Amino acid sequence: MIDFQNVTKLLGGKAILDNASFRINRGERVGMVGPNGTGKTTVFSMILGELPPDKGEILIPERLRIGILRQQIDLSDKTEDVLSYVAATGELPRIQARLAEVERALETDPANRQLLDEFGHLQTTYEHLGGYDSGHRAEAALAGLGFDEEVFHNPLNSFSGGWQMRASMARVLLSEPDILLLDEPSNYLDIPAVEWLQRRLRGYTGTLLLISHDRFLLNSLTDVTLEINGGKATRYSGNYSKYVVERETRSALAEAARKNTEKRRDKLKENIERFRYKASKAAQVQMWIKMLDKIETEELPEQLHFQGRIRIPEPPRCGAEVCAVENVSHSYDGSKFVFRDVSFTVNNGDKLGIVGYNGMGKTTLLRIIAGTLAPTSGRARLGHNVVIGYQAQEFAELLPAEEAAYDVVKHAAPGDTPPSRIREILGAFGFSGDDAMKQCKVLSGGEKIRLCFARIFVNPPNLLILDEPTTHLDIAAREALQDALMNYKGTLCFVSHDLEFIRGTATTILEMRHDRVKRFFGNFDYYKEKLAEEEAANAPAANNQQNKSSAGTQQKTASSAGASTSNLSANSGSAAQPQPQTAGKDRRREKAAKRNALLPEKRRIERGLAKCEKIIEDAENEKAEIDRQLMEATPQTDFAALQKRRKALDYDIAEATVEWERLASEHEDFMKKYNEED
Repeated sequence: MIDFQNVTKLLGGKAILDNASFRINRGERVGMVGPNGTGKTTVFSMILGELPPDKGEILIPERLRIGILRQQIDLSDKTEDVLSYVAATGELPRIQARLAEVERALETDPANRQLLDEFGHLQTTYEHLGGYDSGHRAEAALAGLGFDEEVFHNPLNSFSGGWQMRASMARVLLSEPDILLLDEPSNYLDIPAVEWLQRRLRGYTGTLLLISHDRFLLNSLTDVTLEINGGKATRYSGNYSKYVVERETRSALAEAARKNTEKRRDKLKENIERFRYKASKAAQVQMWIKMLDKIETEELPEQLHFQGRIRIPEPPRCGAEVCAVENVSHSYDGSKFVFRDVSFTVNNGDKLGIVGYNGMGKTTLLRIIAGTLAPTSGRARLGHNVVIGYQAQEFAELLPAEEAAYDVVKHAAPGDTPPSRIREILGAFGFSGDDAMKQCKVLSGGEKIRLCFARIFVNPPNLLILDEPTTHLDIAAREALQDALMNYKGTLCFVSHDLEFIRGTATTILEMRHDRVKRFFGNFDYYKEKLAEEEAANAPAANNQQNKSSAGTQQKTASSAGASTSNLSANSGSAAQPQPQTAGKDRRREKAAKRNALLPEKRRIERGLAKCEKIIEDAENEKAEIDRQLMEATPQTDFAALQKRRKALDYDIAEATVEWERLASEHEDFMKKYNEED
């Protein structure tokens, strides 16, 4: 469907794509990943025809409808209400306008057969595209993305940029295009809206291309991963998690091949130096020199940005109770309250994730705990020897442009902090050597966030307060930060829209809603389980009544059946119910039958795993034999054939390894199902 053939694209002298070829097939769900600034958004622009390739060709079938959600939009000139904007998707506005024109023409010429036919055709098309229920679908989409019903008729340009982005997302999704391009769709979404988007996209049947740093969306929605990095486009089968495993496997294979190549190169150099001046070995030395020139260095996959770990210093000791929020209420205008009478305690070592729709006061609550905002009533009381480190959502954008990273951290450090300590902290957050002297104006979004953390930890806190800490971070940096916070021995309170980050970091959840603020003493998965239980318990009364009525009918039927069975038993003298032992045997036979039915599939997967292992083992043995022949080469040795065969074996090993990983994952899923029949 989308075919890039030997495409090269240069921007600012940098190769975004360098002779890259890849294909995206109809109906595939592709996650596009890679470090910030490597050209993922540029690829979208090339698919849309906005940027032509410098070399190569991009083939896309004609008449396909392409929908796109961009990272940045400007809807300041849109005065229509948000509901009308969202409902007017795709071809619907044009068809609706033409229907009105034809209807007016028919008023003056009601017998015009051509106009009547066109009117009928337009009505059919309008209905097929969902025009008659577009308003209801638009309302559902807006509600799912967090819009309150009372703002549906507010002008679109009266909303903030983040809410305009949500409206654009709803409009694009409702248009049901053949190809859907989404560029960081979760950037302006809170957790409930991200979950709504995930559910909505799971039902999308077209071709999906998703640029995202959100691992939850990538893992739950994609079945192909396309890495854009270093001018290359590399395709991997599977979602993000499978991509990570396969990428590491390919890197390990390439690294092993590189080491083998280096060993052969060193051995040849040693032989050349050893026998260079022996006349009897002159011909062989020349042959070894030619071999050395022909050896190709194995090319390793381009490293993703931000390597290594974030090392958070040890926090100072403090009391068992870190913070107590006591009957806190807050209003910015004195009349409308963001929240009322909020009370909870944060204990030493807690990692508190605060979740809820935007506008519920999550950032306000963090600011009150951090002491940068006084509540309207109540108080946030800190415990003994608590040192706060607060990272505001917008702080990275307020860094002084002309100041160096070193100076930013130095100004935040206590006066007696030695330069070596400042350098040590900067190095822990990825600013080693000359990078410490980079000016803030040249730093990427991810580098700014890391600099903010270095600024905090030059005076180590034991209560870390973070507002959307993963904003602007690519996936590698998010994972590094998540690992660091998981191992952080202090106390953490944070807000994040990155579901996987919350799932991997929070040990307790505070949910903020219009009608309540509630603490859940467990991780994010525990919180979701409790929500599901609450929803089940609070089912509509009508449903409960219907269930009771149905249950009553079933009970009566069961009683009648029981009475009938009793009479039959008394009259005939035969047992009406199976004996417990017989029932147990029947259940065991049923389970055994189910397991036997699954055996062919089990054997197929296990045979596939064994086959892959055999291919890898045989190929490694053959490679070792080829290496031996190359080391002990004679004038009759066919070096070209051996090198070609060795390359083919490397490919076979990589291919078999990828297939083994796929089968191993399939085997794990299958065995869960198989063992359920025990």
